[in-house]
Amino acid sequence: MRDDVLPEAVRERALALAAENQLPAYLYDLAALRSQAAAIRDALAGAGVDFLYAAKANPDPALLRVIAPLTDGIEVASGGELEHVMDAAPGARVAFGGPGKTDRELMAAIGRGVWRLHVESVRELNRVIALAGRRPVDVLLRANLPFGVSGAALTMSGPFGMDEDTLAVAARTARDAAAAGSGVRVRGLHVHLASGLDAGQKLTLDARVLAWARCWLEQYLPGRDRPEINLGGGMTVDYADPGRHFDWEAYAQGLAELDRGPAVLRVEPGRSVSVHAGYYVSDVLDLKYTRGQAYAIARGGTHHLRTPATKGHSQPLVALPGPGRSGEPLNDDELTVVGQLCTPKDQLATGVPVQDLCIGDLLVFRMAGAYAWNISHHDFLMHPHPTFAYLDPAE
Repeated sequence: MRDDVLPEAVRERALALAAENQLPAYLYDLAALRSQAAAIRDALAGAGVDFLYAAKANPDPALLRVIAPLTDGIEVASGGELEHVMDAAPGARVAFGGPGKTDRELMAAIGRGVWRLHVESVRELNRVIALAGRRPVDVLLRANLPFGVSGAALTMSGPFGMDEDTLAVAARTARDAAAAGSGVRVRGLHVHLASGLDAGQKLTLDARVLAWARCWLEQYLPGRDRPEINLGGGMTVDYADPGRHFDWEAYAQGLAELDRGPAVLRVEPGRSVSVHAGYYVSDVLDLKYTRGQAYAIARGGTHHLRTPATKGHSQPLVALPGPGRSGEPLNDDELTVVGQLCTPKDQLATGVPVQDLCIGDLLVFRMAGAYAWNISHHDFLMHPHPTFAYLDPAE
């Protein structure tokens, strides 16, 4: 709850939003985002690795306009994201992945000249071939490999991608189509197997993937100039320890030391790019004890910031004295912060130590820049949507 961890500009803007009755609000520090994206770009560029941003983490147009010039492209996972990103960041290279693409989505991708299309199945590949005709379409085949991933928060097995036998069929299908005049070309492989990995865990997994992928490319794409291997994202974010960040320097150095052969390497992080640049600012509507447990009822809730309910964690937060604070202050070592929804699952944080917390004080939730507003159930109970504000000294 220490307020000295907040940048002064964030503190001042949060208080201004409260004074203007603009809460709840999402506050994005675009300068911090620019710095983080540039640091990731520089680390990966030093290792000769391409950097894509996974728009699903946060597709806010203002964020996309900051991130796009600092990356080698943006990855999308639906036709809606495709149109949104191309409109918000015109000129950005776009890679389109995800299962269950419709013909309408595929036609939009082909028609708008998507940079890379990540194909999930032989059936999807055949549909792309039929829809594309002789128009050029560069695809990566998504691999579903039987590699156990120790310590992963989420494993992307099940329906995603193709197993080894199916990948062989897909490679032959694309080769035969190309010989018959199709514009579809397989450029390489896409392999995203897990999320929530630190730098060492991700490097261990990537080493296994590269060893397998080099052999596969030699067998099924012989002679391909600069074949491509997209290693996906999955870089960890620690909500319990906001000061602990993914070690991009160590990761990039490790990638540089792996044997990639002639392949172009690519990664596509999302959460770890934008998470620390976002704040969700609310205020205390009520304070109470129920059966000995202290509660703060905050304006808003998990219909705005679903992340803690989704991942089962306490969202890190800082309390600030509000401009209209009132009532008896609450002191407690185990405060639970909830929102306005009529469900016990509407918990934003638990076990929070507070001193002199009053009604009207501000609650500034940190690490709200990824998988936050965009994955929340916005209209449940029809509470007002939050406002959005941006900090950018560069403007």
